[in-house]
Amino acid sequence: MPVRPPTGPRHGPLALLHTSPAHIPVFDALRDEDHQGLELRHLVAEELLAGARRDGPEAMAGEVRAVLDRAVAQGAAAVLCTCSTIGAVAERAGAEVPVLRADRPMAASAVATGPRVVVLASLESTLAPTVALVEEEARAAGRAVDVRTVLVDAWALFEAGDLDGCARAVANSADAVADADVIVLAQGSMAPAQRLITTTIPVLSSPRPGLAAGAEAARRG
Repeated sequence: MPVRPPTGPRHGPLALLHTSPAHIPVFDALRDEDHQGLELRHLVAEELLAGARRDGPEAMAGEVRAVLDRAVAQGAAAVLCTCSTIGAVAERAGAEVPVLRADRPMAASAVATGPRVVVLASLESTLAPTVALVEEEARAAGRAVDVRTVLVDAWALFEAGDLDGCARAVANSADAVADADVIVLAQGSMAPAQRLITTTIPVLSSPRPGLAAGAEAARRG
């Protein structure tokens, strides 16, 4: 008698929309640690961040949708946008599969931690979208928040490939924060700083919880 193949749900791949190739090894490592067997498909579109910094995130809506459509055509069951600057645009793009922003779970955790939230970013274009996300999660949770921002002088180091220098700059800025209940590292590129930060204030980053949410969406998709 022939053996029938399993009839359970088939889990499709998760596409990740990056605006820097530096994020690929970060998410691959997290997949290997937490989500063995999950297929990741990395789509790097550096021009989306460049355009958003120049013209604003909303000006890139058409280009973002084109990348999402490509991910769907290639078989993605869900898409995770790892760029905080264009995350809201990606969420609203109306793709045929779930599209999530990697920083949303982080923002929800920040709101649950306490009302005084400090957002650190190394790109000015990331500050407003991240503040808006934290405030959106606060409204959904019925909580009041006081969000402050700090622009860290670290992006040039990241662009130059000095990831250790970037992490040190972010860590120094985090350690200088006072009167906060929680610190949010707005960009996934800032996550390596967590190993260097010594403050007792909770510090949150997006890659690990974001990938967990993306993995669940891919399974459901």
